[in-house]
Amino acid sequence: MANFSLAFGTATKNRDGKIIEAFFPYPILNPSDALVTALGQVSGYQGGNQAIEVSNALSVEIANAFAANADVENASFAEKAAASEQPLVLVILESDDKPQSVAEGFLKLQLISNRLVQPHGTVLDGIFGLLHNIAWTNKGAIDLPELAERQIEARLAGETISVDCVDKFPKMVDYVVPTGIRIADTSRVRLGAHVGEGTTVMHEGFINFNAGTSGVSMVEGRISAGVVVGNGSDIGGGASIMGTLSGGGTVVVSIGENSLLGANAGLGFPLGDRCTVESGLYVTAGSKVRMLDSQGQEVEVVKARDLAGKSDLLFRRNSVTGQIECLTNKSAVELNSELHSNN
Repeated sequence: MANFSLAFGTATKNRDGKIIEAFFPYPILNPSDALVTALGQVSGYQGGNQAIEVSNALSVEIANAFAANADVENASFAEKAAASEQPLVLVILESDDKPQSVAEGFLKLQLISNRLVQPHGTVLDGIFGLLHNIAWTNKGAIDLPELAERQIEARLAGETISVDCVDKFPKMVDYVVPTGIRIADTSRVRLGAHVGEGTTVMHEGFINFNAGTSGVSMVEGRISAGVVVGNGSDIGGGASIMGTLSGGGTVVVSIGENSLLGANAGLGFPLGDRCTVESGLYVTAGSKVRMLDSQGQEVEVVKARDLAGKSDLLFRRNSVTGQIECLTNKSAVELNSELHSNN
């Protein structure tokens, strides 16, 4: 039978013994039955979706199971883990269902950031309620009820705990740095973001979880949760794309290939390939749009949602009437190749 995913890694626990985050250096998509069986015999896995806490001593047997199935990277990691004092966790997901534990949720987020699945490629239903706010610090993840005491202990020891953020989702780069990318401010890309090879995220750019780029892109604006930006597209400075979390919507807002969302523009419906939204123009799904022919004459008035996914469109605002207009886009976006050769 097909298995969805498997991963072995370290975990952080709070003082009550609850796992609050987990790190999986080499997650596996669609592991073989042989590997699942071998790890099940070692860990006591009985099928279904489970997060199994593993002793450091047992990590040696897990390493042997990985090695017997030709997984050199996980075998090496498990051998090193056996000599550590960190809590360890083995997650086996037989099916792609909504995560039931923090460790399962962190595995799914890392599958996306490792580019093993695309945004919307795994079920994340309920993850926002499953995870809770954590202080992400230079000393690792700290459960918020324990933060003040840990800060006092550090000060008395002549140290300082620096809190990078308080959030459900940590920085992606603390778990994985995908190949061929640039991120000017790493705090603005959350774990669970999919950053395609060749993507540059500038200082004011932002990519939420379960969202991102599929290839070469310039991101100077906001890519909200659930949004996918196609290869060769540019999100201008201050631009914003309405995500699936905005108002609880379920429509997947996306941008196709070689498109441009101008500076300080906004988008609330799926945009096709080779489209342009001019700077400063926010087009929501319900916006009334005047469709113009090649002579600039009005053909009809439609709602923007009726144009979802259509290609070669230019959206602009009439500077006299203030109305949103749409006509054929005569030139596709062409990104500077030197900016995106992120070797």
